[in-house]
Amino acid sequence: MESYYQSNDHQFELFQGDAIECLNNMSTQFDMIFADPPYFLSRGYSLKINGEWKSFEKGEWDRVTSLNNINDFNRRWLSACRNVLKNDGTIWVSGTYHNIFSVATCLVELGFKVLNIIVWQKSDAKPTLSRSYFNFTTEYLVWARKSEKIPHYFNCEMMEQINGGVRMGDVWRIPFVASWEMKQGKHPTQKPLRLLYRIIISSTREGELILDPFAGSCTTGIAANLLGRRFVGIDQSKKFLDYAIKRKHEIEDENVANAMFKKMAENPEEVMVIVNHARSVLYRKMIEMGICYFRAGDSKGSLLVTPGFERLQYVLLHTNGENAQLFKLKTKGHFQIWTQETLQQYGFNPRNANYYVVFHFDASKPIEIKKHVNLHEHKNTFRSKIRPLSDFMGIK
Repeated sequence: MESYYQSNDHQFELFQGDAIECLNNMSTQFDMIFADPPYFLSRGYSLKINGEWKSFEKGEWDRVTSLNNINDFNRRWLSACRNVLKNDGTIWVSGTYHNIFSVATCLVELGFKVLNIIVWQKSDAKPTLSRSYFNFTTEYLVWARKSEKIPHYFNCEMMEQINGGVRMGDVWRIPFVASWEMKQGKHPTQKPLRLLYRIIISSTREGELILDPFAGSCTTGIAANLLGRRFVGIDQSKKFLDYAIKRKHEIEDENVANAMFKKMAENPEEVMVIVNHARSVLYRKMIEMGICYFRAGDSKGSLLVTPGFERLQYVLLHTNGENAQLFKLKTKGHFQIWTQETLQQYGFNPRNANYYVVFHFDASKPIEIKKHVNLHEHKNTFRSKIRPLSDFMGIK
């Protein structure tokens, strides 16, 4: 097949046409597939809201149809995906109750092993217009591997790290698409980059190849490239593929890409790290005692508790930006206020304030820092600060 678009870096390739036909003509094998197929919601009606008519029509591809037609469609495109998925590969499929049960059934019938049903709870979901139902705030993601017996890749350790050191559950609170994701246009069923970020880091390695057979504006591809993965997308709409190309060009600017990656990786519930400079002698003493402290505000003893304090779970000690070591706090979000005299009883010699913020950490189990971070920030090198754990764990 001739591609509709191939990026200069060969990391982003698009095909225009029917998904099943394109898949049947592909010989490439993929490590992971993310699919956002039609939900079959469009009925061709509009509602008058606040004096303005609003259409809920997404397109002919989303037209409401019979259950038999839905099952037949899902079976055909999933079968075509199975043919291009590596034996140890996995597939993610998004949906609502309108299509997701059919998808799950077809996956099992075709020989896939369902691994999880993830509930994506939109933390900023808009109120449902009808007052005859509970508010609709969720969509679902079926995650399955191709083979019943061949193991799949899952970065369990990474998911635990961004989830406070405990196993991540199957309910994900992630906000809907933000304005910074729609600068080049808008797709009616666009998914947030934050959602694809979590899917991709959990189930693929850097350099691997990801397919989206219903690519739309290619959120999957943008997230994949920002995370160092290669991407192939298929969509029948020239309009949305052109939108996707603009999005790819947007992240070719390194500054834009870095800013977008940072936003994409943001997690309002992410575990935080207290970063603290200590002179070399004090640095060793803190590790010996499992105690990190810094003065509580100015000399009068004022304390400013900034957002993220309640999510603190790690301490990172360094000396002038060197010899960084990461440790886990004994109690998440917990600190004490000690006087000079109390610290002196533990063998410390504080001089700069009357009161100190004190954290207790497990010094017996230093944690590997997987991402080099420049801690030299001029005067800020010596100031305590709160940073997200992902800054130090190389989450890609």
